[in-house]
Amino acid sequence: MVDSRFEGLLSDFRSGKVDRRSFVMKALAFGASASVIGSHMRASAQDATALGPGSIGTSVEHDGTTDKGTIKVYSSFPLSASYEQIGGDSREAIQFAIELWGGAAGGYAIEYVPLDDGVAANNGNWDGALEAENAAKAIGDADCMAYMATYNSGAAMVSIPLTNEAGLVMVSGANTAIHLTRPDPENPDADGYPDVLYPTGVRNYCRVIAADDLQGAAGANHAINELGRQRAFVLHDNQTYGKGLAEVFQRTFTELGGEVVGFEGYDANAPDYQALMSRIASLGPDIVYAGAIVSLNTSKVLIDMRDVMPDPEEVVFMGPDGLINQAFVDGAGEAAEGALLTFGGLPPESLEALGGAGAEWVAQMRERLGREPDAYASYWFQVAVVVLNGIDAAADKDRAKVLEAVMGTTDFQGLAGSWSFTETGDADAPQLTVNRVVDGVIKFDAAIAPPV
Repeated sequence: MVDSRFEGLLSDFRSGKVDRRSFVMKALAFGASASVIGSHMRASAQDATALGPGSIGTSVEHDGTTDKGTIKVYSSFPLSASYEQIGGDSREAIQFAIELWGGAAGGYAIEYVPLDDGVAANNGNWDGALEAENAAKAIGDADCMAYMATYNSGAAMVSIPLTNEAGLVMVSGANTAIHLTRPDPENPDADGYPDVLYPTGVRNYCRVIAADDLQGAAGANHAINELGRQRAFVLHDNQTYGKGLAEVFQRTFTELGGEVVGFEGYDANAPDYQALMSRIASLGPDIVYAGAIVSLNTSKVLIDMRDVMPDPEEVVFMGPDGLINQAFVDGAGEAAEGALLTFGGLPPESLEALGGAGAEWVAQMRERLGREPDAYASYWFQVAVVVLNGIDAAADKDRAKVLEAVMGTTDFQGLAGSWSFTETGDADAPQLTVNRVVDGVIKFDAAIAPPV
């Protein structure tokens, strides 16, 4: 008779908490027959074929044994309050990738340690001291070979120099600030970025999503050439990410012949924005762009905008991917209808329409979550695959070897096409979209691109 603990063991095996060899040994001890164990092992392998090694990622040979010991991989992004779904889905996506790799890579068992750099009492917003603490935990763990972080670009500015000094590779599925990897083309000498982030002179940071100069410019291009907008008021939340995107949108909108009638930061702690919106309305914009993240009262900004400027056809609201999440839509309620949200990638609906690996990923994540996955989750999934490929390629618990392998990622077969990292750590084939809120749901609207 099979021990009742077998079901718990099976769950741990499927989640990647137990490696293949340990699963077999413990299952036998619990009374499972060889045929039962084999059937579960085969089912796991079949699940992996659609999205696992050999189907996505690079062509590096996968070593699913665990004889060499354990390697840990850490993540750090907000997980509570307004970030509960964004961060939770991203964490689940990383865990999913590790499962597909059989909880192993490079001959090592893979242990995943998710950390939260947000403060629940502050609506989940990232905190610099917490992010530094998280990076220090990863750095101080000799078993840690990769740091999957961060969600917020400002948080990345805290941890990149720390991980750089430690020679620990850092990979992001969400950071978009230009100066994290390369100079701002409009201000190439600003404060010595990005070089000041890399005190060793050796790059250790890369990202799988498009930077602000592409997304902000594509949003402005779409606003003028597809939506016919000519007068923009540009807001930002005074953070690295939001202000950076707002500046790119402003610059591109002007270069394309549009007029920016105002550019300013808003106070995220203000109780309301009625006076601000009345002043903006008096300037006669036909589009309001808000470079901001969901946790900085942006839903209230939109609510008060629609109270003063109710017609979404007359005055369009556009925001970046920091708002492409259900928390923003739910917070704004009816005011969110018609809002346009750009994204430096493809949302789940677009991935599903493409078919292939992207559609399979959406289907499996939907089953795991019981709902549609957050837009960023697919990019954190690919971050995890990049890291697992790097560990397989290095085949050694050596940070320098894993760093070199990850930074040298080429011909990566992703969920929506192939790409490689450039020498700056940017993916060389970014995809950009604009999405519209329809009946309280974020829907794909169109593919967009910066002006030629």
